[in-house]
Amino acid sequence: MKYILMMNTMRAEQGVPNWPRGDLQAHIAFMKRLHQDLHESGELVSAEGLSFPDQAKLVQAGKDGTPITDGVFPESKEFLAGFWIVDVETPERAYAIAAQASAAPGPGGAPLNMPIEVRPVMSGPPPEMM
Repeated sequence: MKYILMMNTMRAEQGVPNWPRGDLQAHIAFMKRLHQDLHESGELVSAEGLSFPDQAKLVQAGKDGTPITDGVFPESKEFLAGFWIVDVETPERAYAIAAQASAAPGPGGAPLNMPIEVRPVMSGPPPEMM
């Protein structure tokens, strides 16, 4: 079963950009190891980091179908920093991967214990909706 693990993090101006260089390098090395481990186990489907909210736009279709944009929203308390899509046998394995990602090192090497939202990826609508 596929799951998306979404890493929500603190406001950009309070976070990673202001970390000491060594702490940032340790964090990146941790994430690279996690990526490599999941790739080698065959569980990794996809993983991406996302830009900061000051580069985001909210888009919806206008009456004629043209895109209407709104934003940016840098004042958000938390934002989606990145995600993994994994293909694992059980929800418990997805939770274990999320816990591992949550414990990524932050300033001074202390675990960040970031919230990671875990959600099943649907391959189609539930049968009862068909």
